[in-house]
Amino acid sequence: MNKHNNYFYSNGLPSNVWTERYLKVFDQMVVCTRVVEAVEDCSKTLKLSSADNVEFDLLSIGVNNISFLSKRKFIEKHIEQAVLKCGYVIARLPSIIGQIGLKYAKKHKKPFLIELVGCPWDAYWNHSLKGKVIAPFITWRTKSAVKTAPYVVYVTNSFLQGRYPTSGKTIGCSNVALTEFDEHVLTKRTDKIKGMSNRPIIIGTTASVNVRYKGQQYIIEAISMLNKQGYNFEYHLVGEGDNSYLRSVAEKFGVTDKVKYLGPMPHAQVFQYLDNIDIYAQPSRQEGLPRALIEAMSRGVPSIGSNTAGIPELLEKESIFKNGNIGDICGILKKMDQKTMLIQAKINFEKSKEYAKSILDERRIEFFKEFRDDVK
Repeated sequence: MNKHNNYFYSNGLPSNVWTERYLKVFDQMVVCTRVVEAVEDCSKTLKLSSADNVEFDLLSIGVNNISFLSKRKFIEKHIEQAVLKCGYVIARLPSIIGQIGLKYAKKHKKPFLIELVGCPWDAYWNHSLKGKVIAPFITWRTKSAVKTAPYVVYVTNSFLQGRYPTSGKTIGCSNVALTEFDEHVLTKRTDKIKGMSNRPIIIGTTASVNVRYKGQQYIIEAISMLNKQGYNFEYHLVGEGDNSYLRSVAEKFGVTDKVKYLGPMPHAQVFQYLDNIDIYAQPSRQEGLPRALIEAMSRGVPSIGSNTAGIPELLEKESIFKNGNIGDICGILKKMDQKTMLIQAKINFEKSKEYAKSILDERRIEFFKEFRDDVK
């Protein structure tokens, strides 16, 4: 949030999400969300979130499990007032704000829809010791809310549906939205694979580097083992956050010179980065349906990933390793010869086309219209 001009910025929820997803069905929106005041110009690093017909109902005090306990009445009253302004409620779960919104939607008989964008069990269990304590409760609340919801949008095709079933109407519709598919990209990737020489094989991951459940430490340990066997792997990481933990892992396993930290990168440059790597890795212990992996696939990058959440929905089973299993990772990377990489490049490129923005937007809008019109 920029306090002086009341513009709001977010990479996850830019203005086009409101205008192209929700405002094509509804006339106005009230977005009830947490905010923090920016100490510098946000426009250089974040996307504009403000848009016409979008009102931000702000919770600048922050909402987490600690603040909720201490300021529960204030937070709930604030969200109830936001719900009362609206004719419909869309709750994004897992989220404390979303759960409170559902509570008051039911109290005031407002029609509601749930967007399930992740798995709370995986998110909390893999976060910290405190996360393990609250994971069962948050998971139970999410399951209960989804089970009786009349409408649910899942961001996976099967994983979240199986873990959080509902008796209501559903669609599987990812938040990922790719806009361009250029066959020349696949040709360039094929040429790159065929032209590989004795240079290092570069593995890449795009994810925050200060969140351990993203799993980059497993790739670091794996390339250490493989390089000792005569292989030549490098690992290039794009992502914001304090990388001191990953640096300590690289130092422990003797690969500090083989792990490159590229820091946060504007989205416009990410595809160039993807074109320069040889293999993409998604080693997460917690995910929904990872946008970064789908974007890598759209560039024809041979990819590997853990058996977490929606990742197995994207990749061939030969490219999936057990969560955190270093032996599995090494085994898959050893099999990444030229023939395998050429096959994967084509398979991944074609699979990514299922996530074309035009297709997903149309499906989601039709579902929202059904929700809106059924209520009428």
